[in-house]
Amino acid sequence: MGNQVEKFTHLSYDEVPTVDPNGYEDDEGPRIGVSYIFSNDDEDEEEEPPAENGEGGVREVECAVFYRDECVYERKGADAAPLQSCENLADRCKPGDLLEFVAAGQYPHWAVYTGDFQVVHLHGGEIKTDHLYDAGRGRRGRVVNDLYRFRALHPDVVVKNALDQAGGKDGAVCWRNSECFAAWCRFGKREFKTGGELRIGKQPYRMKLQLSEKRSHDLEFQSLEDLITEKRRNDQIGRDAVIQELANHLNSSEEVNSDCSCD
Repeated sequence: MGNQVEKFTHLSYDEVPTVDPNGYEDDEGPRIGVSYIFSNDDEDEEEEPPAENGEGGVREVECAVFYRDECVYERKGADAAPLQSCENLADRCKPGDLLEFVAAGQYPHWAVYTGDFQVVHLHGGEIKTDHLYDAGRGRRGRVVNDLYRFRALHPDVVVKNALDQAGGKDGAVCWRNSECFAAWCRFGKREFKTGGELRIGKQPYRMKLQLSEKRSHDLEFQSLEDLITEKRRNDQIGRDAVIQELANHLNSSEEVNSDCSCD
C-alpha cells in the first residue's frame, strides 16, 4: 500500500495547467513539480459491466482524508447516500452535481451531471459526453457533492468546466482518473490535476481508514492525487481485502523487527 508509481508518459511543462481556471485559489507556496502523467484512468482494467444491477456485495471502506490537520474528505457508511438505479438517480440530479457509480470489484466511476440526462466523464483516457445510463454501464449510483469539503464552484461554472474539457484525450488529459477530473470540475483545485503538487519533503496528506468501531489505520501521502489513487484501489478490492492486506503487512513488519533484534 502507499504511493504506487506506475508507467510514466512525459508531458511538457507548458501542457500541465496549474492555475484555477476561475480564480478561486488562494493557497500559498509552489505546487507544480515534475511534469509527468501517470497511467490515465485506473478504470480501464474494468471493462465488463457488473453481473447484477444490485447493491449487494459492495463493501466500502470508511475513511477520512486530512491535509495537515484539516479534514478535506470523509465517507461514513451511516451517512452515505443510498445507491440508486440510473432511472431513479436521473430524477434527482441537478446540473453541476457529482455522480458516483459503484459495483462490487470495480473502481468507482465519477461523472459531472450537465443536464438533460447528460454527463461528462473521464473514461478510457478520454473525456466524453454521454447519456447518464451509458456512463453508469449497469451500475448503481448516487450524488456525492459533499464527500470533499472544499468550497464548491457555482453549478454553472462546474458544468462549463466539464463541457470545456469534453473531447480531450491522450496528452490533453491532465487527470489520473474519473474522480480527479469530476472533483476538479466542481472545486477548481489544481491538487486534483496530475503534477499539481510537489512530491517532496514531509507528507502532508493523511488517510484514516476506519476498520471497525474501535480500530483505524493511518496512511500518509505526498499529494492528493496519490492518496485518491490508493483510496480508489481500496474501494475496488473492498473492505475485507483491505483489512486482510493491513493484517498481513503488520504481521510481516513484526517478523522483520523480530529477526533484526539482538538477543
